[in-house]
Amino acid sequence: QVQLVESGGGLVQAGGSLRLSCAASGRTFSSYAMGWFRQAPGKEREFVAAITWSGSSTPYSDSVKGRFTISRANAKNTVYLQMNNLKPEDTAVYYCAVAKTYSGSLRPSARYDYWGQGTQVTVSS
Repeated sequence: QVQLVESGGGLVQAGGSLRLSCAASGRTFSSYAMGWFRQAPGKEREFVAAITWSGSSTPYSDSVKGRFTISRANAKNTVYLQMNNLKPEDTAVYYCAVAKTYSGSLRPSARYDYWGQGTQVTVSS
């Protein structure tokens, strides 16, 4: 009942920037967390960043901390991922996800109930 659509992916040279967006539609919730994950070819899906309903908690993967920034616009049911100083290692399909309820950690993928289709991010060197 919840649809998530990512956008903003594309091709960029190392050191460049991209801004990903994820819009949720369908069923609404009183509160929910949203997160970003990524999966590179031959690798497991990994946590990138997440944000609570209030924005009071924004955990990041150590590999992106200081370069990526997550934010949300609750009135639009949208989450953003600003990616700066991109590296070839950031190349992956990026997925957004929604957690209706969550425990103390937003890093495990099992916390999330809905997933988008993914958007490709390719960083050249």
